[in-house]
Amino acid sequence: MKSPYAYIAIEGNIGAGKSTFAKILADHLGSDLMLEQFEENPFLKPFYEDPERYALSVELAFVSDRYRQLKKRLGARNLFRQKLIADYSFVKSMIFAKANLPAAEFKLFQTMFKLMEADVATPEVTAILHPSPEKIRAQIKARGRSYEQDITQEYLDKIASHYQQHYRYARGSRILWIDTTDLDFVSNPKDAQRLIDLILTPRKPGVYELTP
Repeated sequence: MKSPYAYIAIEGNIGAGKSTFAKILADHLGSDLMLEQFEENPFLKPFYEDPERYALSVELAFVSDRYRQLKKRLGARNLFRQKLIADYSFVKSMIFAKANLPAAEFKLFQTMFKLMEADVATPEVTAILHPSPEKIRAQIKARGRSYEQDITQEYLDKIASHYQQHYRYARGSRILWIDTTDLDFVSNPKDAQRLIDLILTPRKPGVYELTP
């Protein structure tokens, strides 16, 4: 199946499998691939050690990095000819900032974010991978990033809740909530294909809850 969409974002909680599946989908379609450069954020590891101290720094670094990356990749291409798969959407910055920042800092962040958002293309499809909490924890453990190993279930639940609040409405694009609990798209090509087919199915803008 060819993609009817030029720009697809793979989203979801920490450990949901976004980058892994974005690579699979981009390879399947022969599309450009854009991966988040999270390792380049100097405040990420300190944030996990001292969230209150580094929350604003980590979110400002992420939003500026994502903005630069999106402007560079999307501004230099023709969306009607070159297709792009990304393992994040720009609004990820807003979701995490709202979860991590106190009210006064979030208000400042929100003002800056809205100015930047107006200058960034919106994905035609945002596919939100939504495995069970148990699977998320298993995948976080398996990928072995030391600074993630002490993430609490309470924090993961808070991030999941903010994703649900933000993506409750369509906002002019296609939002696909996909339960990936029972899928092994890394080891099982049939599972990967089922997920690909769900995402590439032509749909009208709206919010969809899907189970492969």
